[in-house]
Amino acid sequence: MKRLFALLLAALTLLSIACSGSLAAQTPQTRAFTDSVGRTVEIPYSIDKVAVSGPLAQIVLFALCPDRLAGIAGKWDKTAEQFFDRKYYDLPVLGQLYGGKGELNLETLLTSGAQIVIDVGEPKKTIVEDLDALQEQTGIPFVHITALTASMGDAYRKLGELLDMPAEAEALAAYCDRIYARTLEIAGAAEKKNLLYITGDQGLNVIARGSYHGEIIDLLSNNLAVVESPSSKGTGNEVDMEQILLWNPDVILFAPDSIYADVAARPEWQTVSAIQSGAYYEVPFGPYNWMGFPPSVQRYLGMMWMSQLLYPETARYDLYEAVKEYFGLFYHADITRDQFDALVQHSMGAQAALAPAA
Repeated sequence: MKRLFALLLAALTLLSIACSGSLAAQTPQTRAFTDSVGRTVEIPYSIDKVAVSGPLAQIVLFALCPDRLAGIAGKWDKTAEQFFDRKYYDLPVLGQLYGGKGELNLETLLTSGAQIVIDVGEPKKTIVEDLDALQEQTGIPFVHITALTASMGDAYRKLGELLDMPAEAEALAAYCDRIYARTLEIAGAAEKKNLLYITGDQGLNVIARGSYHGEIIDLLSNNLAVVESPSSKGTGNEVDMEQILLWNPDVILFAPDSIYADVAARPEWQTVSAIQSGAYYEVPFGPYNWMGFPPSVQRYLGMMWMSQLLYPETARYDLYEAVKEYFGLFYHADITRDQFDALVQHSMGAQAALAPAA
């Protein structure tokens, strides 16, 4: 009986090994994925380590898969410390593929364990050639996911397909679709304000109409900054004071680190309508500029803030509750009322701040 039992056990063991081997042989190691610019790329069947091509992709993917990030494009801003788990600060810095002063650090990328590199945003003219070359050079698949403000929901759905995270991606996509649809409603009902978005430490750069960085501004206002060649840089187009005086905006949004703090005391600005009436504001910052730079998904915060600032009677957001929802979904963090008040202390008109919730 003992001998029969031993033989039976051995047979079952061999059968189990054979089945396991058969299943392993049947499980694919890779799969084909077609990215937003039509490149079909062989990617790992299961992806646990993701690298990002730059800060824009970093913000988008931190919302979806923070614990799969093999590295970050750049260090988190200091304002993130009060919101983010400390473990995300210790990830290797990979640099960025496009824009900025740095470049993608291929040595760090290769030692990071990344199984894939994801580029998110507006496709550059050379995107196909660039990603093909980097893929061949590193042996790591590179993919591009196009993400404009109007299509951020679809971008998340595409990322959900790529990373096999459909439910998590759909929660973010549905949020983006809802906020964008609401912004369209507000913009459609508004008599658009004549506005400039000013950047630069001298206050002589503008985010131009028709630029990638100007998408929200163009949607929610009459962006007066019409220039011949809109810049693709977050610093915008350089102009002179004479041109700003000619535009004479009714509302000015100043980027963080621009001249908001002392603009009213500068003689050359005192005849500008927005300065005379006090209709000038500093864009909230934390952990990123809410209006862009980089022009990533945090611009949905900018949509709600700008809607409430310019058209409070139509928007009717309880902005603290709206921001709290965003922080929970995209930053995996809570935000207190005091933290919120600190972020928007130079950014809200009295009517906007007091408007009742919808």
